[in-house]
Amino acid sequence: LAGGATGWFAHGASAGTRSGSFAVANGALDAYRLYVVEVRHPVEVPGTERQHMTQWLSKRVGEELRVPDLQSVGLKLVGGRLLPGPTGAAAFYMYEGASGERFTIYCAKASAPPSAFRYTAGERAAAFYWADGKVAYVVSGPADREKLEKVAKAAYEQMERDDAKRS
Repeated sequence: LAGGATGWFAHGASAGTRSGSFAVANGALDAYRLYVVEVRHPVEVPGTERQHMTQWLSKRVGEELRVPDLQSVGLKLVGGRLLPGPTGAAAFYMYEGASGERFTIYCAKASAPPSAFRYTAGERAAAFYWADGKVAYVVSGPADREKLEKVAKAAYEQMERDDAKRS
């Protein structure tokens, strides 16, 4: 009984030390695994409606969001959808490569202070994540760290460049 109680409290203590952006990364990976296999309905708004999608999702999340152009790394925007996030609404953008591999960007209001690039991986999917300002970002994809890092850096650099223009 004492061991069980100790384990329970230790579990709660360790869960409390995880950053808010780690929780966002886990949610993003769950969404990636759920929607990446969808053939007919992977998104709510097609990528051809980029401006409408950006305005709609920005309004729902409550922050001005940007949708990176990832053609430089061989990815085309499939579209986006609204998802529940850890602190309210979250935006979910899906991209696809020429060979059919898919990557996603998940954006949600950050409940944690800004953080540097971090990496987490499971068996078949992985993610790079960070918090910047009031938004946490997660770039998810197949568990090929080198390719995923290339995609995440391309997205990050565009978002940083857009932020610098606004300042």
